[in-house]
Amino acid sequence: MPAFRPSHRLALRPVALAVTLVAAPVWAQEAAPTNQLETVTVTGIRASLESALNAKRQDKGIVDVIKAEDMGKFPDTNLAESLQRVPGVVIDRDAGEGRNITVRGLGGDFTRTRINGIEALATTGGTDSSGGANRTRAFDYNVFAADLFSSLTVRKSSSSDVDEGSLGATVDLQTARPFDLKKFVATATVKGTYNDIRGKATPKASFLISNTFADKKIGVLLSGAYSKRQVYEEGFSTVRWDNGTSSGGWCAPIGVTANPSTSTATTCGPAAQGVARLPASQAATDAYTAASLATNFHPRLPRYGRLTHDQDRTGLTGSIQVRPSDTTLMTFDMLYSKLDATRQEDFLEAISFSRTLAQGGKPQTSVVEAEFAPSGQMTYGKFNGVDIRSESRFDHLSTEFTQPMLTVEQDVTDAIKVTLKGGRATSRFRNPIQTTTTLDAPNVNGYVYDARASKGYSDRKPLITYGTLNPSDVNGGLGIYGVPVGATGITNFTPSEIRIRPNGATNREDVATADVAWEIIPDALTLKGGVSYKQFSFTSYESRRAVETMNTLPSGTLPLSLVKTLTGFGKGEGLPAGSVTSWVIPNLDAITSAYDIYCNCLKTGQAGGSGDFTLSSITNGNARGNNRAITETDTGTWLMADFDTRLGGLPVRGNVGTRYVKTSLVASGYLATGGGSPVTSTRQYNDWLPAANVAVNLTKDVMVRAAAAKVMSRPPLPSLNPGGTISTVGTLSYTGGNPALDPYRATTFDLSGEWYHSKDGFIGLGLFQKNIKSFVVTNGRNVAYKDTGLPLSLLPANFTGDEIFTVSAPVNTDGGKLQGFEINVQQPFSFLPSWGKNFGLLANYTQVKSKMKYPSSATATTTTYITEDLINLSPRSWNASIYYDDGTFSGRVSTSARAAFLQTVLLTNNQLEQGKNKTLNVDMSLGYKINSQLEVTFEATNLTNQPNDQFISRAMNNVVVNNYTGREYVVGARYKF
Repeated sequence: MPAFRPSHRLALRPVALAVTLVAAPVWAQEAAPTNQLETVTVTGIRASLESALNAKRQDKGIVDVIKAEDMGKFPDTNLAESLQRVPGVVIDRDAGEGRNITVRGLGGDFTRTRINGIEALATTGGTDSSGGANRTRAFDYNVFAADLFSSLTVRKSSSSDVDEGSLGATVDLQTARPFDLKKFVATATVKGTYNDIRGKATPKASFLISNTFADKKIGVLLSGAYSKRQVYEEGFSTVRWDNGTSSGGWCAPIGVTANPSTSTATTCGPAAQGVARLPASQAATDAYTAASLATNFHPRLPRYGRLTHDQDRTGLTGSIQVRPSDTTLMTFDMLYSKLDATRQEDFLEAISFSRTLAQGGKPQTSVVEAEFAPSGQMTYGKFNGVDIRSESRFDHLSTEFTQPMLTVEQDVTDAIKVTLKGGRATSRFRNPIQTTTTLDAPNVNGYVYDARASKGYSDRKPLITYGTLNPSDVNGGLGIYGVPVGATGITNFTPSEIRIRPNGATNREDVATADVAWEIIPDALTLKGGVSYKQFSFTSYESRRAVETMNTLPSGTLPLSLVKTLTGFGKGEGLPAGSVTSWVIPNLDAITSAYDIYCNCLKTGQAGGSGDFTLSSITNGNARGNNRAITETDTGTWLMADFDTRLGGLPVRGNVGTRYVKTSLVASGYLATGGGSPVTSTRQYNDWLPAANVAVNLTKDVMVRAAAAKVMSRPPLPSLNPGGTISTVGTLSYTGGNPALDPYRATTFDLSGEWYHSKDGFIGLGLFQKNIKSFVVTNGRNVAYKDTGLPLSLLPANFTGDEIFTVSAPVNTDGGKLQGFEINVQQPFSFLPSWGKNFGLLANYTQVKSKMKYPSSATATTTTYITEDLINLSPRSWNASIYYDDGTFSGRVSTSARAAFLQTVLLTNNQLEQGKNKTLNVDMSLGYKINSQLEVTFEATNLTNQPNDQFISRAMNNVVVNNYTGREYVVGARYKF
């Protein structure tokens, strides 16, 4: 930016003040003009805390700031991990690494992220239990290395000069620029990471180099980061739970009449196929009766699994700044990141518990013994006629993110400044290989699931034994069973499978803004305004095999050549004695070679089996929904007054203004009609968004802030898909998305009190309320076709659009209130004697409450609602860190806790909600400066080995996933030239 001239200019640029403070340690050897703020002389943790606190204090809105301790040295290895230190911010993890955030109870769809001042959306792929490939508006922070950024700001209150689109917060990520540093700076860091479950060490490295030339009129900066991560994610999962009557019920004992709601006893597997059907006895009858109750639930797909994550992350930033005159500054920033990963998922599972008779499911499985908790959760069961499957899925995933950006700042006069910005942020996610293969063992007798606490077991770590099957024996049991099934002599059995499902998504943000600031009264009043143009485009694709069953083995292929063995499962997880630690899994490379599975062809004479490897997309009903696109064009203008004055003798500053935005939407997808008919819908809506922020200094160090605004967040991307199923014959109906949705809208209020009792000490209390309107839920209703958002061209010629359709699609509802408070403490222990003064405490606590209405059932004319927590809202969360910094040795131990929260409301299988249980994470970092240039570091993350513990049904707390990723230890060195 242009050189600072009169000091009154600083009062108009609070962010510039923060940059001055964070850069001050680097500039310490240069004499500071007497009219600038006092130079910060501390370094390390204390310097970053002091700099961040000054940025918070100077801002007119309600913000929280995190600063890098030094260039290229962000306080956490992952941006999401840093964000969770901010009051009101909690994170969700994938493979043990922070991925998405929730701010004050509002999930990633409601939070916008800007990089270097312009909006961006980075997405990648995750496990199915973590949401899979991200096709939402939530930002995936694990795409980037933290070392690429110098500061992170969470804007919790709205102001008219900040782009619309957020109900929760706007997160600003800032990369370093050469004029921030003023002189030559170069750093290099190398680290090694060790995961105690995977047992492997992997490298990390980063660098930064910056310099200015031509009498500091030109600056160039380049930084980069590379890391490799290899972890196992291991544990027990169920996918979901079913009740006793689902999938047709169980096989009844001989002579016992089956439940009226289930199949008859004749559906049980015949003894000739090795199924031990039970004779009638009191014990067998009692077990069958208990398991058949609709109020009793069993795991749908009980399984142990290992997920092998291998990840390479590469990032680069570049910045060129040119100051051709004292009044002009041009900045070109470039950000590049590549996240390249493979993931293999290996499960040993009992598939009968979720399947119908024709699929080898429950109606031919006998319940030998069964016990249930009073809540209805199965704690123990022994079964005959169980089909066991070894399932392996291999994914190759990559996200490539690019963002070029140009900023021009021009001082037209001493009082008028013009700022122009333009850039494009592109996130390209590809999952070119998503291949699942299976081995199977039909009709296993003596299968046992045991989670009885009386035996020392747990529903999160049950004992599973496999009766007549030895899962680790490559010579028997698990193998490829092809079609026709009759060739095996086994009826009611699902053949082994090959699933091939390549997919991907691209997000692109094109942004151009022009802003003007006119300082009408020096130090007192500045009028600001601007115009903006944004175009967001989203495209998604997916293909699948039309036929996913396997055929018989290719001629000359030996069964043993297509399998291998997984070993060493369960390390450090405390599994019950006798648990399986190895099992036979498919050998994907061998199966690929033997069957030529990627040929995308139909092999002669093999139609209907594994010979049909043709891929289809819009004609495939299972893949069609992920073939869609959305383009949003947003044009806006804003006007705001910044003021700094005195009222009643008290300093008062803030801003007030309004923003107008017009959103034009084009959404396209495919209807099931005709095997995939394209459909495109358009929509426009406008919003006026007033906002005000006021800060009053009651004393020099005590401040009260208040903020109010109208805000909006655009509808979820999946909900806008106009594709689905439409019927214009007989009963008029439509099932699918709703491109006519209004955005989420809310009125927000904030009130906070802040006491800055020392230069790096702070106590704050914040109250907030959001009155959320136009909340989006999926609902059934009767509505005129013209109000569905679908084009009239889809109707027969004699239709007018006034016809009433029965519609099941997302719809806007009334919403509800979100209320909460935050307590934030930053306390250095400088009052202690001797080395005690080098300690300090960071702590915060947030409590949030919000209830929303979700439809529980619907007819054509009536909808019944239930009231539940807002999705992703943890009612309580807290963070605490103890740090030490004496200028040579520094350290930090941090804890982060989050209460249980819901992920989905109203599921299938007769259970109400699904979510994640509470978490407590503990991390540690240490650093020792050998001299002014060299520092050695040690870090440890996830010291509690916190599992990813997901549940279904609050009442039963049935486990869905309970996976561990282990502790990670990082040793490194950093050199500053």
